[in-house]
Amino acid sequence: MHPYLSIDGQKTVCAPHEGLWSVATGWADDWPCAWKHANPQSVVRENDWIILSGEMLFPEGKLLLRDSYRMLENGLVQCKRRYEWQGKETLRHVTFAIRWQVAGRSLSPFLPGILYYGNKMGAKVNPDIIPVYDVTKEKEFAIFEEHRYPMPFAMLEDSDKLLGVALHVTPSPVRGAVLQDQWWSLGLENINRDTTELVMYSGPIGYNGQRSVAKARQFQPMKYTNTYLDLEPSRIIEKEFFIDLYKIEERGTGFQHPVYTSLDLHRPYFADIFSDFESIVKRKCEFAKKRWLEEGNVCGFNMYDNSLAKDIIMGWCGQAEGPGYAFQVLEPMLQDPVIHSMVQRSMDFLSRTKVDSLTGIFPVGYSLKENKYYGGDHVSCGQAMYSFAKAIEQAKRNRNYQYEEWSDFLRKACDAQARRILDSQWTSTSTAECFYIAPLALASKLLKNKVYAKAAIKIAEDSYEKYHDLTKGCYWGGTLDASCEDKEGAWAAFQGYLALYEILGKSDYLLKAKHAMDVCLSYVMVWRVPLPAGRLADYNFKTEGWTIVSPQNQHLDIYGVAFAPEIFKMGVYLKDDRLKKLSKVMYRSCFQLVDEYGSQGEQVTHTNFAQHGDMSNVFKLRGGYSERWTVFWITAHFLTGAAKFVEMGADLK
Repeated sequence: MHPYLSIDGQKTVCAPHEGLWSVATGWADDWPCAWKHANPQSVVRENDWIILSGEMLFPEGKLLLRDSYRMLENGLVQCKRRYEWQGKETLRHVTFAIRWQVAGRSLSPFLPGILYYGNKMGAKVNPDIIPVYDVTKEKEFAIFEEHRYPMPFAMLEDSDKLLGVALHVTPSPVRGAVLQDQWWSLGLENINRDTTELVMYSGPIGYNGQRSVAKARQFQPMKYTNTYLDLEPSRIIEKEFFIDLYKIEERGTGFQHPVYTSLDLHRPYFADIFSDFESIVKRKCEFAKKRWLEEGNVCGFNMYDNSLAKDIIMGWCGQAEGPGYAFQVLEPMLQDPVIHSMVQRSMDFLSRTKVDSLTGIFPVGYSLKENKYYGGDHVSCGQAMYSFAKAIEQAKRNRNYQYEEWSDFLRKACDAQARRILDSQWTSTSTAECFYIAPLALASKLLKNKVYAKAAIKIAEDSYEKYHDLTKGCYWGGTLDASCEDKEGAWAAFQGYLALYEILGKSDYLLKAKHAMDVCLSYVMVWRVPLPAGRLADYNFKTEGWTIVSPQNQHLDIYGVAFAPEIFKMGVYLKDDRLKKLSKVMYRSCFQLVDEYGSQGEQVTHTNFAQHGDMSNVFKLRGGYSERWTVFWITAHFLTGAAKFVEMGADLK
């Protein structure tokens, strides 16, 4: 029997012709060799399972092989593969390969958090730094450690036939590995123009034409070789996976279906094991107050620890403007008389920033040491303008703040941006400018200027035209320390589309918001990665709810708290309780690692990747934590997220 899956009478997914089971017992040139293959010798039915059995003979003994398959109600095919070594001697240099061939011309790949339809946008900028994949190249491959995946699946889209195939795995380390902390790997290999394989290996990884390397550093890979097994007598190894073959409605959307399947398989919905909402808000408020700076006429929230530097910075890692909105909403909960003055005075100071009337860019930073303004970019300016708009909206509602200066600043920024964007020569280079959509849309309402809304719509339409078909390119450029596909770029579009839906009543933007949201979701950890001895294991750290940064920077951060409220809101609009439950986990889980001083770093290394500390040994990177990178966004996004939840009346219990 040769297993296969078909759709509309066409055989689409099947085991390789040389054999259902593939086992290597050699290692050369940093890759498995001496392959043997076998097909089933018997087939039996047991309840709803179909069980295929076979064996391989080696000089050292016999390897028993077994696959068990059944069809689940949701259309998934569940499989449990079993290897049992019955030799009297240890079988060495073993590699197991689980391979499923998918028929189709130039199939597009999607590996969550890692590879977005080949990473075409990043390939134009950083082809040697990020993983890339060219569907036209034969023998192209992209295979990564399972613990690197936020959602553990690999997907191939046949855009011509509007089909998707996803291989979901139950991640696990491998017993018998000669390396410490060796896991199964997952990815794909382009066999030829008409066939691509979804593959799992018992260890080997590689990408960008390089075998046995890990995406271990920000700008370069590191060698990760000799990933084979030694099977002692009586060793049994099992691997569970799921195959899904499904239709899609539109080109470039094949990734969306398995994103929700992954949620259903892993169900990361248990928020009660994490700190409660009110405690999180109060602790983050106390820490924000520690970052308060005040010298002469200058005041605001420091991006850094006050003992290291004194810089008040808006947007991106600074978010000095964030409490101007968040504290207004949270004031009744916090009952802290100090924060009213902090809101008024910090926003007044930030409002004095000069806006370039031609570019719309304004300096987002102020150095107290050098007594000067500096910086300015689309990401930071757009985020700052949004916080200003939200602060003005709240101040108008509360009537206990003087917000005229705030409005003047926002008006100048919106005027300049609207002129620039509505110019016939304007075009965006990345999704970074999508951070202007939400503030322009909200400002059109607050400041009664329809031109702002027109500019917001122009950016949104430009972005959707470029990125709704992910085979052409995915949301990117939303972070300042990478130039590739990233969740921040997807979030910029998600936030903007949702704002147009809510503020301007543009109903078609709800579906556009879902598209961008689903890309954001693909960066969210939906499972708990077991961790080796290290800083994260010290804390019994739980990965679910945290987010991968980008294909370039493969660590976890708490950025998901910035858009967790919008995910909850989409759950309401779409009547999908999964989204509401996930958003609660995202917010509450990300409070982990806060120390007794209220401090919390970022760059949580759940996989073989690091950006700080000793990065000389690839086998010591996983399980680390950069606790000293405590920039203010880690605090501000919690407060902003909390304010949004409170505004919509969401219960995070």
